[in-house]
Amino acid sequence: TATEIRKYLFFFELEWIKVPDDKAQALINHEKLKSYDHFLENERKYKPHRLAEGEEKVLDIKSNTGARAFKRLFDEVVNNIEFKVRLDGKTKALTETETLSLQYDPDREKRKAGAKGLTKGLKQNARVLTFIFNTLIKDHESTDSLRSYDYAMQARNMDNEIDRKTVDALLKASEKNFDIVGRYYELKKQILGMDKFYDYDRYCPIMENKRTISYTKAKEIVLSSFSEFSEEMHDITKLFFDKNWIDSEVREGKRGGAFSHSTVPSVHPYVFTNFNGKMRDVMTLAHELGHGVHQYLSRQQGYFHSDTPLTTSETASVFAEMLVFKKLMDDENDPNEKLALLCGKLEEMFATVFRQVIMTRFEQSVHDASRKKGELSTEDFNKLWMKANRKMFGKSVTLTKDYSYWWLYIPHFIHSPFYCYAYSFGELLVLSLYKKYLKEGADFVPKYMELLASGGMDSPNNLLEKLNIDISNPEFWQEGLDYLSDILGEAETLCSQITNS
Repeated sequence: TATEIRKYLFFFELEWIKVPDDKAQALINHEKLKSYDHFLENERKYKPHRLAEGEEKVLDIKSNTGARAFKRLFDEVVNNIEFKVRLDGKTKALTETETLSLQYDPDREKRKAGAKGLTKGLKQNARVLTFIFNTLIKDHESTDSLRSYDYAMQARNMDNEIDRKTVDALLKASEKNFDIVGRYYELKKQILGMDKFYDYDRYCPIMENKRTISYTKAKEIVLSSFSEFSEEMHDITKLFFDKNWIDSEVREGKRGGAFSHSTVPSVHPYVFTNFNGKMRDVMTLAHELGHGVHQYLSRQQGYFHSDTPLTTSETASVFAEMLVFKKLMDDENDPNEKLALLCGKLEEMFATVFRQVIMTRFEQSVHDASRKKGELSTEDFNKLWMKANRKMFGKSVTLTKDYSYWWLYIPHFIHSPFYCYAYSFGELLVLSLYKKYLKEGADFVPKYMELLASGGMDSPNNLLEKLNIDISNPEFWQEGLDYLSDILGEAETLCSQITNS
């Protein structure tokens, strides 16, 4: 098991951080250890936070009946909730996925029924789910105390190879631009002809898209989009298609979802997806092939440096999506279809940028509150959740009382504390990079491809400095947010043209 393997490997990290600084630096600089230099250097920053070997083993073993057990309990509870939803005069028992999918239904009554069903199911399990979250927050606090971390998010920031100043710059820049969210939902309300816009209206489709796309056509779109950016990117992607490194077929017994697996440096990556012929399947294919290109290029860095921290792990995938989105927009002549594409892209960006920022702020607030006053009630969590969300939505969306319970099903808070800001980081980084590409043109391409090939050989900050990017500067994040605002402006202009035509 993973626990058993970790138990036998603890000694290396602990012995390595005991080596005196001068001797350690000499080893890091040694030619024969060049393939491991960043890994070795990075490990030493954990020196103030490591315990003795015996203590590390005890903590790891005990977590199987501690934090890991409560995380598993969360999954067991949420996955077994039957959400009772009233649809077409009948009450149906739905899964969480089926219930949430109703939020994307064109029928407002179905969206409302889905929201009520979700809330009812969560409320019935709120006591145990609140207890789980409280327990894990306290476990996080005690671990931070044992390891001498100064604040709740420090361990995550260190794992992401990013400092507090940079995270604060990202979060504050995003919060300063919450008005973009309000602008969009005012536009969507106008398009849909609604007087009032509720939380269950947010994902209502702009128009019903029944168009299907063949896998062959999707392949053509992706390859053409990548080719316009970089022939190298096109050629690597073509290998995935030509050599059958992609499993895209939908078949009985196959698991859902999509991912790209890097395997080991000596072997090429594999892409897994389920292609159903929808527009979002084309974007998913582009997303995973972006990962695939990244993994193919970075494997030259070897096992220890081919992977990247969370903050930059989505760079290539989201950039690939932007290339395909631009291609689809350029090739589309129908103004209504164009508007639907723009709105769909904006909603994806909001979910990745602004929603993740408020989830991070919510996490910070509950951890801070717990450390000050102790265990929190469900109502305490509800109030902090609504406070964070109201800052983003402002007056553009009316949040119902039911929405106050919707923090209860989010797994990131349980399994990966403070994970969410990495999504915002990745999306805004890509928007800024894409804007840089639009300015610099062909000169940008080799620098970007070199960034991908670098993998995790250095920190995100140092790698991005080579592109004259300072991620600790709020102005850098503002560039990405400005580009997001420009895309919204394009949608507003197009909507006005359609209305007046």
